[in-house]
Amino acid sequence: MKVGIIGAGSWGTALASLLAGKGEDTYLWDIDEQLLKMISADRENKKYLPGRRLHDRVGISETLDDCISRADIVITAVPTQHFRSAMADALRAVSDDTIIINVSKGIELESLKTPSVIASETAPGRRFVVLSGPSHAEEVADGVPTTVTAASKDPEAAETVQDIFMTESFRVYIQSDVIGVELGGALKNIIALGAGIIDGMGLGDNTKAALMTRGITEMARLGECMGARRETFFGLSGIGDLIVTCTSTHSRNRRCGIMIGEGMDAKEAIERVGMIVEGVPTAEAALELGKKLKIEMPITEAICLIVSGDVSPDAALTDLMTRKKKHEQEVLLTYERN
Repeated sequence: MKVGIIGAGSWGTALASLLAGKGEDTYLWDIDEQLLKMISADRENKKYLPGRRLHDRVGISETLDDCISRADIVITAVPTQHFRSAMADALRAVSDDTIIINVSKGIELESLKTPSVIASETAPGRRFVVLSGPSHAEEVADGVPTTVTAASKDPEAAETVQDIFMTESFRVYIQSDVIGVELGGALKNIIALGAGIIDGMGLGDNTKAALMTRGITEMARLGECMGARRETFFGLSGIGDLIVTCTSTHSRNRRCGIMIGEGMDAKEAIERVGMIVEGVPTAEAALELGKKLKIEMPITEAICLIVSGDVSPDAALTDLMTRKKKHEQEVLLTYERN
């Protein structure tokens, strides 16, 4: 198969080497021409994935059309806020049978929509798959055993993606809850920001465990209201991705949070990370969705207030700890009463 990858960030680059290593005809393109020239010359993405040589079979395309024309699979590995424009550009060069895989994690701020919803509106009937799970690009590039999930309303497309990506060190499960998988991957970045803030404040494991546990509950609450299955949030794309993003040194969201917790202004912290910190726009979008759907999002609201500079991390933590008393299974009890 021919695989075209749009976006030469760390994840796009890692997936390019993974697929090329399986013998697939893999091509990589990015809107940043200087980045492509550097990767082509060095056979290494020194900006986003330093220290990992790009597989020799990966082709570097000078134009988008060269990358994805006649492709059997197109992977969009661009920030979610640019997914809509990337889709529009890609559709002009691919056939109706091409499988489109999105691997970015987020919610479009302007529309409050996930990539699958955007794809259904801009390219109805297209074969669309979401690939997500606990999978830092650095570790995938190093061959560290990794497991993810491929979600699609098209079972055949999901199985094709499963077959294409599966290796001895990269295992793929399939399922059909596309919106749940997307929201798990997106919303965990908000909680990872909070985990980083906790680390930056010098707080302990108890605090982080509480944040992560109540965080997955908050994620599932929003997800169910948007049509996702609750159990999806306790799988690879939910709790799995949450654990790795809240604890790993590779997590850009956690790194950003650490600097904020240490007292740095959020804008400066984002600049220091040097890559897109998806949790910031996702938190804003998720909070708006919560208001729209009339559901409580206390952790997300606290993160938004900290990032905007309206509330200090200490004050936000106090507010969360002194909220009114609750039953831990309050949502489940509500379902039982109904």
